[in-house]
Amino acid sequence: MSEIVWTPTPDRIAGSTLRAYLDWLSEREGRSFDDHDALWAWSVADLDRFWCSVVDYYEVAFAEPAEQVRTPDPMPYTRWFPGARLNWTEHALRRGADDDVALVCVREGGDPAREITRGELRRSVAAAAGWLRRAGVAPGDRVCAYLPNTEHAVIGLLASAAIGAVWSCCSPDFGAEGTIGRLAQLGPTVLIAADGYHWNGRTVDRADVVDRLRADLPTLRHVVHVPYAFDRAAPEGTTPWDELLARDEEPSFDPVEFSHPLWVLFTSGTTSLPKGLVHGHGGITLEGLKWSGLYCGLRAGERMFTYTSTGWALWNMQLGALTQGAGIVLYEGSPGHPPGAVWEVAARTGADLVLLGAAVVTATANSGVSPRAEHDLGRLRHVMVSGSALPPDGYRWLHDHVDPDLRIDSTSGGTDISGSFVGANEYAPARPGRIGGRLAGVDCAAWDDDGNPVVDDVGDLVVTQPMPSMPVYLWDDPGAERYTGSYFDTWPGVWRHGDWITLHGDGSVSVHGRSDSTLNRHGVRLGTGDFYDVLETMEEVTEALVVGVDLPDDGYWLGLFVVPAPGHALDDDLRQRITATLRTRLTPRHVPDEIVEAPAVPHTLNGKRLEVPVKRLLAGRPLETAANTASVDDPEVLRWYARFAADRLG
Repeated sequence: MSEIVWTPTPDRIAGSTLRAYLDWLSEREGRSFDDHDALWAWSVADLDRFWCSVVDYYEVAFAEPAEQVRTPDPMPYTRWFPGARLNWTEHALRRGADDDVALVCVREGGDPAREITRGELRRSVAAAAGWLRRAGVAPGDRVCAYLPNTEHAVIGLLASAAIGAVWSCCSPDFGAEGTIGRLAQLGPTVLIAADGYHWNGRTVDRADVVDRLRADLPTLRHVVHVPYAFDRAAPEGTTPWDELLARDEEPSFDPVEFSHPLWVLFTSGTTSLPKGLVHGHGGITLEGLKWSGLYCGLRAGERMFTYTSTGWALWNMQLGALTQGAGIVLYEGSPGHPPGAVWEVAARTGADLVLLGAAVVTATANSGVSPRAEHDLGRLRHVMVSGSALPPDGYRWLHDHVDPDLRIDSTSGGTDISGSFVGANEYAPARPGRIGGRLAGVDCAAWDDDGNPVVDDVGDLVVTQPMPSMPVYLWDDPGAERYTGSYFDTWPGVWRHGDWITLHGDGSVSVHGRSDSTLNRHGVRLGTGDFYDVLETMEEVTEALVVGVDLPDDGYWLGLFVVPAPGHALDDDLRQRITATLRTRLTPRHVPDEIVEAPAVPHTLNGKRLEVPVKRLLAGRPLETAANTASVDDPEVLRWYARFAADRLG
């Protein structure tokens, strides 16, 4: 039996939004749903009826009805609710009184928060949508952005979607090459761009990048200048942001087909051109209502604070809170400036729910900050963690240093579906190192190499029935070749996500890391995430990267790169402590062949470790083909690994 650090009380369950839905569902279906396990089993046994229940319970407004729930085509060709027409923005803005707070905007450095009411947001979206229409933007045209996590991005997306245009946004911490590599694929008509952003006490000027975007995106007809970080006049040939909002318009939402493109999210693109994942209005509306309502448990008047940038899918996912009449907190800046900044923001803005990356939890824990002792987090009831699995010590830290009555919810999904496959629910206890279970409407499992489901053993994460929020297609992929090759090449008609997981007998889930970076030592699979969970609890270690490389004559090299914490060095004593820790807390098979001190760990622009490109370098691939440096947070760090690999290979 695994350790449990939190269990929901009967009163909490009885008062939850999930229980309210289950009571409604019981009456509708004429049968009892005693808990979430009963819901999940029914939802995958009768997938169509489950999604119809979401439509009915949340009163999805179809301008025209659907001909059927879904087409009989296998994934990736399934189409949901064909014939139905709706608009995602309409659903995001329809709930809540005009004087309710919709957006709370906070900037790094402790400046006073700015509140934007739902009435102000509705007026701004209607005005911006009117400007886009007058500018000649038509349904299907692309409106792209280069914006930080501010109200400008929210208004821009809502306005674009209101008229049926397709949105895509890059965060301004992306450089020119990485941004152009993404947005140029889309042929945008309009670019909305900020002049800079804030990070770690600095104001970062991005005027030069915006100039490059204007020069290298030849399809642009309009550029909107957002004077966010600097007090500058709009450059010649651009439209000031205020002009978008200057003329009041009546709210108008163009009904579009259920699968009409809403936005394009891009994969990391660490080894090739980033893939553009196209999600539809209808699928995102349904997934957003389900997730924000049943799993976030949000109600009108509550607030959700997501620590994210506009370049991460969490930014898009958080907008589901608006569909419940809840508000969202937009924080622009570093999560650790000063240490524990995210928790100060959560307290100051009265957040009921916080969603953030596991790395932010670990960094705060390592900083020595104890939010419980320093801030009033009395409204906070629920912390969701994504990006990577929350290490066991992360659960304990949240329990001890934030609130012992906090619902801790590690969740896992992806940019691919703009949502989650697995996570906790109001009935699930919090077990350190484990995720609560599978989410309703997600028929996922762990499969072995032969395609057989396995329990209490490591397998490939697969999804065997379609989800409405799966991409309707990939951009510039008319024959669905990239789409099929990315997810369906192993088992046709079955989504293979690329994560190694264990589905435990009690229904909980462990995520071990990406299957393309999984270590296979002497025939035994080792998840890279297991290494990081252990190593990054050591005070001497800031970060680590583990890779495995096949050698001639069936040899195998397991290498561990360690970034020592300030004041520490990777000497023989620390190497011995690392070895002993891995041996005792994991297994002898986890002990590396070599432990190497590294200056840093390379990441994608979204903060994920670059395991596969480093593995390719160590296998002899040149840097030019091993990685796309435009999608790397610090190319110079990756060049260090390229030099290390070249020296090692001689």
